[in-house]
Amino acid sequence: MVTSVSREFRLQMDGYGLTTAEIHYHLPDHPSLLQLYVWQDYDLAPEFPELKGFLDYWGRELEGPLHSVRVAHHRLIKPSEWRAVDGIISIH
Repeated sequence: MVTSVSREFRLQMDGYGLTTAEIHYHLPDHPSLLQLYVWQDYDLAPEFPELKGFLDYWGRELEGPLHSVRVAHHRLIKPSEWRAVDGIISIH
């Protein structure tokens, strides 16, 4: 039987964690107003290459200039969570 592993699980096994960024930006037509965009993806802390790539794209392609970015990051799978299982428990 062939089973496929999800992209997200593979990233977590490679050390990626779930990253959430609150991106505040100025509205192009109303520069005194701030808008909020929430971005979420798996990324590597502390370099955050995925987030930096997205913010580079934003600066190049979108009209709303960035005001600020707040980042939260958490590794969902940690090395200490892995352990060998020495048996199978059947529940009837």
